[in-house]
Amino acid sequence: MFEVVAVHIASSINIRQCKSQLPLKILFSDSDELYLKNGEKKFVYIFQYGLVSFFNHSEDEKAKILDALSAITKEKNSPQFTETIKVEIIEGHQKVAFDKVILPSFDAEFIRLVMLNTSQSVALDQYSEITQQLLEETNEHTQYLERKGKLNISGMKLRKFIGKVLNIKNQISENLYIFDEPDSTWENEQLNRLNMELKQTFDLKIRYRNIHEQLGIVKENLELFKDIWDHRESSRLEWVIIILILVEVLDLFVFRLWR
Repeated sequence: MFEVVAVHIASSINIRQCKSQLPLKILFSDSDELYLKNGEKKFVYIFQYGLVSFFNHSEDEKAKILDALSAITKEKNSPQFTETIKVEIIEGHQKVAFDKVILPSFDAEFIRLVMLNTSQSVALDQYSEITQQLLEETNEHTQYLERKGKLNISGMKLRKFIGKVLNIKNQISENLYIFDEPDSTWENEQLNRLNMELKQTFDLKIRYRNIHEQLGIVKENLELFKDIWDHRESSRLEWVIIILILVEVLDLFVFRLWR
């Protein structure tokens, strides 16, 4: 019985630096991913959005690699999001259960799919928590608006909040490819079936949609806040113009009386 462990270790990881920092055999590499072989029946999968997945590694072996990666990420925080799934190799059998995956052979591509989907699940946990925090913060402003009839956020903070939400949406779209099928599954029916079963077991598509729906709610509220703020600023500007006109009229009136 083997084990896949995926951990979130940083906001981002430089894949190019990983290649020089980890002198391991490269099985696959691009700008976003690095799939490595670490000796006999051991694999490491690194993602640029801050995820590392291990296959068949001891705690000491994982710690050694994480220490090497910490020199790249410059982040010393302990991993907050992790996920583990068992992997069993039974010739001719393929099955995905809640806590275990049975693979028909010890194949690097089969193992890579398990590691990929496990890592995507951890990434969704991370983004789900971030989105929940944004939703709670937004609810605080809507509740204040309901009680007081006005907003308790400045224009600058509102613009920063909007920028934060948009950046998170962009990160999710760039980093998570839940609806995209890996190239390896296109010509291999077994790999394709394994990928679909893993996505279903981890509820990746449902969780992905939930995050997008929550971000949509936040974005909709922020657009309303922006409209209210713009209206308030417009009203303030109108009053400034009215006061200036009154001052000018009074000045003209006093000038004529003086004459």
